Amino acid sequence: MVNGMNVNQFRDGETIRQNRNLTPIQKRNNAYTKEGVIVNSFYKDPANQSDLRDTYDMLLISDDARLPKKLMEKEIPVDKSLLPISGIVTGVMGAIALLTAFVRRNTRINLSISNMKKLPALTRNIAINEETHQALYQMIQAPNQKTILAGIGVLTLTVMAFMGKTFFDGFKDVWVKRREADIQKNLQENLIDVETQSFSGKMQIMRSMLAKHAIEFQKYLSDDKEKKQPDFGWKKYNPVSFTSNVNKKDNDSKRNSINYVLLGLGTFASIIGFGFIAMRNLSKSKLHLDKYVKDTKAIIDDVITHSTAETKDADKVKLKHLFRAIGAEPADIKSFTAKLNWDNTEISKFEREVIEEVQTSTTKVNEAMGGDGTPKPSFYSHVNDYRAFFYNWLLDTSNPQFKQLFFGITALTAIGYGGKLVGDAVKDVQVKKINAETELQLQKRLVSTELRNFKSKKDAAIQPLVYEFYRQVDAGKSKEELKTMAENILFEIKNGAPFVYS
Repeated sequence: MVNGMNVNQFRDGETIRQNRNLTPIQKRNNAYTKEGVIVNSFYKDPANQSDLRDTYDMLLISDDARLPKKLMEKEIPVDKSLLPISGIVTGVMGAIALLTAFVRRNTRINLSISNMKKLPALTRNIAINEETHQALYQMIQAPNQKTILAGIGVLTLTVMAFMGKTFFDGFKDVWVKRREADIQKNLQENLIDVETQSFSGKMQIMRSMLAKHAIEFQKYLSDDKEKKQPDFGWKKYNPVSFTSNVNKKDNDSKRNSINYVLLGLGTFASIIGFGFIAMRNLSKSKLHLDKYVKDTKAIIDDVITHSTAETKDADKVKLKHLFRAIGAEPADIKSFTAKLNWDNTEISKFEREVIEEVQTSTTKVNEAMGGDGTPKPSFYSHVNDYRAFFYNWLLDTSNPQFKQLFFGITALTAIGYGGKLVGDAVKDVQVKKINAETELQLQKRLVSTELRNFKSKKDAAIQPLVYEFYRQVDAGKSKEELKTMAENILFEIKNGAPFVYS
């Protein structure tokens, strides 16, 4: 607060544009300067007269001024600050209760489900994907001269790479920041012309308003008895009304309602249309599936018909695959196996095996990938890191290909990272430069908008005063009193809100 005025009250377009690129100290000094301008512009010596007639004329006090209706509207706020916290706590505890109920239900299901439907046990496979972790694992698992030397070498290289990366990242940030400072300097230089246009336009608006109203007021202050009512006289003046805006909002609301209805109907029609297409596609898929099942059953029937003792073992594998492919039902399996020319005991055994394989929900994962199912941790290494080649070279320094591979992969990694770093730096600078140019173009385009905004607000502040002046003319005020009122209106045009700052 300075001189009883809040620094946050300056929200005109020019101030917003200036503050966008100013430092906090510059913003504060700018606000203090404007506060001083306002105080100096509106300071007047107190009147020595004992009555308020001159004060009425000087301050343009109206006899029928009313308070805005919005002033009497009251809203009783409801304190709901604790409701979200209470809702979150209650919701979390409810979720925990539901989770425990789910666990209890799952335990009961797990005891009653058959082994064919039960989920298989899992081996916890711990992947070591970081080369530093792999090197440390090797030093702990098999501590010897080679693993310790290779592990220390990898850790040293990791530290060197980290410090180099930190240095070049910092160098990039410093370079980008300096280029950003140059870009901001150029932007501020270019914005001088934009702010000058805005300031000059506002001053020109005020000079035009002063000239226009001064000419009109002069008609009532001169000795010429033949006065013409101005086009914007008080009898023709309409105070600011929101009726047209309300009607426009009502029309927009009706139009939006119609649009929502049309949008809803269109969405519903699209849902039906796409649903019909989906059902049609599913029907066609079912036809294709039925044909596939029919053709597969023909193949099964052919294999069973031509099965002999010599081809029996191969036929078993083929038949199991075909039965699984179509998800054959037990009745179909029994009807097909009944045609086999095998021993009854062997047919019964094969039939049971096929039915069990088809109906079992899960299968055991390959041990090479998922372990043997024992619920104990297993370790494996899958490293994609340039340091892995350094580790391999340190394990066997006599292999020249390990050496070449390490230097080649490391150089390629460094070049890739350096290229990315340079590319990112250039990209950041170019983006900031283009953003500054875009900001400059935007501010140039906003000058006309800001001037129209200023003119509209200036008219809104002055027209009620002009209305009061003409009302006092009809009331028969003397020329001296009318002159005082006219001077104060012109003073208000020049120094009143919205303000213009240099």
